[in-house]
Amino acid sequence: MEKYGLIGYPLGHSFSKTYFNQKFEAENIDAEYVNFEIPSIKDLKTVLKENPDLRGLNVTLPYKTQVIPLLDELDEDARQIGAVNVIKFSKGLFGKQKLKGYNSDIIGFKQSIEPLLKESHKKALILGTGGASKAVYHGLKQLGIDPVFVTRTPKEFCITYEEITPNTMRDYTVIVNTTPVGMHPHIDTCPNISYELLTPEHLLYDLLYNPDVTLFMKKGEERGATVKNGLEMLLLQAFAGWEIWQK
Repeated sequence: MEKYGLIGYPLGHSFSKTYFNQKFEAENIDAEYVNFEIPSIKDLKTVLKENPDLRGLNVTLPYKTQVIPLLDELDEDARQIGAVNVIKFSKGLFGKQKLKGYNSDIIGFKQSIEPLLKESHKKALILGTGGASKAVYHGLKQLGIDPVFVTRTPKEFCITYEEITPNTMRDYTVIVNTTPVGMHPHIDTCPNISYELLTPEHLLYDLLYNPDVTLFMKKGEERGATVKNGLEMLLLQAFAGWEIWQK
């Protein structure tokens, strides 16, 4: 039986574990998916030693960047983003185990947002700088869109929410929320932007998917903007992870 898994801390409810084990059962794949809740990235070595049948791992917070020094190789997207959420296991020279890091967040995001893009979508605001924001940044760049990060406090190469002007809202017609603001149970909150300046030309993409329609999305819909949540991205990055493990 092949084994796949997830490393992170804490893990709690895992979308990946549920998704992959249901997939294996439905498609009669002789494999299992296991959660490895490790309090330190150093514990990965123990996981590898105790699970010699591992074929691949997903990586979640807080180890997407911490795992990189422990890998033998990085895919180009993962190298540019500086974060890994998929590890493929293979045999290297003399049968030595080889670990290569990938980032399937960028694949899922690009595939999810691309059908919604119009000619008028030239510039994007990325709300937040944590988590998957770098994958979103590089995904938008690859799609020919010029992105800018928005933060609450001043940072290099970013603008703050207070610096968003009416002209900014007019020019930056793609807005991607990568923050947890608006996530259940805090469904009555949303990022601090001027929603009254939104138009039907705007596209609001929220990486959150609980609730299905966030307040960020509702306020966009009220102004005629196109809106989408992050559930499809989540599924597409899982599909991409499986394809990486199988190739």
